[in-house]
Amino acid sequence: MSMRRTIVLLSAAAALMAAIPEAQSQRPTVTSPRIYIFDAGNIRGLDPKLFNFTRQELKEVDFVNIGYLIVHPKGTLMFDVGAVPDSHFKADGAPITEGIMSASKPLKPQLAAAGYSPADITYLAMSHYHSDHTANANDFAAATWIVQKAERDFMLADKPQGIIQPTHYSALRNAKTRILNNEDLDVFGDGSVVVMSTPGHTPGHQSLFVRLAKRGPVVLSGDLYHYPEERTTGRIPTFEFNADQSKASRAKVEAFMKQNKAELWIEHDIATHAKLPKAPAFVE
Repeated sequence: MSMRRTIVLLSAAAALMAAIPEAQSQRPTVTSPRIYIFDAGNIRGLDPKLFNFTRQELKEVDFVNIGYLIVHPKGTLMFDVGAVPDSHFKADGAPITEGIMSASKPLKPQLAAAGYSPADITYLAMSHYHSDHTANANDFAAATWIVQKAERDFMLADKPQGIIQPTHYSALRNAKTRILNNEDLDVFGDGSVVVMSTPGHTPGHQSLFVRLAKRGPVVLSGDLYHYPEERTTGRIPTFEFNADQSKASRAKVEAFMKQNKAELWIEHDIATHAKLPKAPAFVE
């Protein structure tokens, strides 16, 4: 091999290495599931009457919006993807307010800080179709979408109704999809990450169970609950798709948590997430 050709090959190899994101090259080996928690903004100004409460009955009225990345030795799962699309942020990165929803950080840079990009995501599962959970779904269209049939049918209907933004997830129509029929799914086959069918809030609402080696088992509730006070009073929001199904789903999850000694992370609860580290830190 000539010296000139050797130099060309070495230069090409160096260019290839430089193209690999630094965060990805620093990604640690994962031996047990971990959860990265992403700040997806806030919802402020809600009327507690929507949830059958008065202001005085709630410790906190406002919501946080959260996205989660579950990293398993066999792959990755993104659970909920925010309320404000990354594409709405300006180049200066200024915070955005859209009605009652606001966000100060786009999702993908937070994902990158943890060492991942949308292309690294094996599975996408959203708790439900409400627009504060679906904003960046199109970015994950290369992943396998895990969705209940009733939810998918509603999302992709010709004239979807409710708190829904079809442009958020239009790319999922042709994505590789694992369709469930009111059933749970052991995502990686070892019982450590389970998509749980919890219909009621929407036709195919889902929660997520994750068994963590150090912290122990947790359930990410989606919107099975919005406020901790819902657990103690049994009250159901006024806008449930099917209130009886919601009550049955709550009973299922409460029994499951008792059996598995799991803790509940209420996705919109400020107090819950104030105690949890945000990405690039993680919980394991």
